[in-house]
Amino acid sequence: MTHLKIDYVEFASAELAKSKAFFDRAFGWTFQDYGPDYAAMTNAGLDGGLQSDPEHAGALPLVILKADDLEAAETAVKTAGGTVTRPIFAFPGGRRFHFREPGGNELAVWSET
Repeated sequence: MTHLKIDYVEFASAELAKSKAFFDRAFGWTFQDYGPDYAAMTNAGLDGGLQSDPEHAGALPLVILKADDLEAAETAVKTAGGTVTRPIFAFPGGRRFHFREPGGNELAVWSET
């Protein structure tokens, strides 16, 4: 069962092509492109991706948990004192929301449905 376990790490990049080239040359990571602004890492040891949304360029890596029930996870986050920073939204492959825990770290939770 993977419910609410770390599942994915997402890096922000102001230069997606340059970041992909760097990680390929430095570590041998390969990528699967999903449009012009996103590339998933395919052999980095942990699933992850690079996103080039200008609004998040230079942001800290985003740790993403996987949930069996996204709405229940959102309720648990709120009940525990977390603040939703980006409500549930759809993306290719599923849905997710972002939140900030009381210590200031931003994380996300995703679900396939």
